[in-house]
Amino acid sequence: MKIVVFNVKYSENLGDGLLAQCVEAGLTKDASHIEVETIDLAGREGFGRGGSSGRRQQALKVLHRLPGFARRWAVGYVLGRTLRKLRGQWDAKIAAADAVVIGGGNLFQDDDLNFPLKVGTVLDCVRRHNRPLAIYAVGVSGHWSAPASRLFGRLKQANLVHLSVRDSFAQDSWRRHFPDGPEAKMVHDPGLLTRALVSDDCSPASMRQPTIGLCVTEPVILQRHASQKASAIPLQDIAEYRNLIRLLVRDGYHVCLFCNGASEDQIFAQRIRDEASMHRLAKSGALQLASRPRAPEELIRILRSTDVILAHRLHACIAAYSLGIPHVGLGWDKKVEGFFRSVGRQSYFVNGSGASPSDIAALLRAADSEGIESSSHQVIMAEAEAGIADMRRNLTRRDQNIVAEMSSVIRNDHHAAASN
Repeated sequence: MKIVVFNVKYSENLGDGLLAQCVEAGLTKDASHIEVETIDLAGREGFGRGGSSGRRQQALKVLHRLPGFARRWAVGYVLGRTLRKLRGQWDAKIAAADAVVIGGGNLFQDDDLNFPLKVGTVLDCVRRHNRPLAIYAVGVSGHWSAPASRLFGRLKQANLVHLSVRDSFAQDSWRRHFPDGPEAKMVHDPGLLTRALVSDDCSPASMRQPTIGLCVTEPVILQRHASQKASAIPLQDIAEYRNLIRLLVRDGYHVCLFCNGASEDQIFAQRIRDEASMHRLAKSGALQLASRPRAPEELIRILRSTDVILAHRLHACIAAYSLGIPHVGLGWDKKVEGFFRSVGRQSYFVNGSGASPSDIAALLRAADSEGIESSSHQVIMAEAEAGIADMRRNLTRRDQNIVAEMSSVIRNDHHAAASN
């Protein structure tokens, strides 16, 4: 059986690549008859093949200053030529497949029609070939423009056999967008299957100095995609990072700055490390900057080299939880809070402009002290595995029925031959 999966596997943000690999592993687990091919919605074909980070960052800043209608027009104009080329490729892939998955990731968001145009194109191809479709563990933004609603609404004409979202916020948003259905069930994010990608013991055991990993995100990215006021985003300038680092070093920690793979995030992390007051800490080894990871395996290695993680990035937190690494999340988008709620770690989620570096440092110390509670962790891991197994059953049901019918025909023919 051939299953084609659409998401943004080869994004520079390796959290997307991590969850894509988890989906692939979940679909093929103990199922040698299933072949999975993941297709990147941006047309990328491998890790580390993104365009110029400088041009992209400048484009983001320009888009951020434009009014909404102008941003949608600009994105639609740029995407038009690319999607005309990709449509033919996707159509051929879907025609040759037995089933299609859209997910996971924050794919049902109206980011100036970027994802609506891409997902809408996939839905057209799925509908044309009448392939079973699973929409799996997706994020859903609260506001869609009218064009986005029409594009996403094409799923109503598809052969939809599974529909799930990754948290309660996404489920509430889905119900607002589709009050008459179809109804979406809630499952855990596939990134929780990260530990299945690691072959040995996931606990970071060594005699080194305890290390806190600060996953750095460029503030422009946070502000552009935030679901809240920019002023309410904690830890978004160099001065706040500088103060936090000093507090953590004073508490006896080493600090490792790293990013999820986006080049603009790495540049911002470099600016923090190169700040004049950080030179002494960097020279002593108390402050380090990890090399930019180019593949999910490299991001996992960085995470496992730390004892505690602090991040705005959702999948740094999700992967840390899967690997049993204590973590603190910083608010900017509801999806981060949604994850912390889903695993019962709301007390380690920080939001609002009132959160000072000293508050964050105290929470990191508490997370380090408490660790990850073992029994609830086991339950959530089992639930995550069950979620993708349920999606796979829904996708493969038609193939199972065909096999059962063929077996029945063979048995009947055998019995008829024996009686003759």
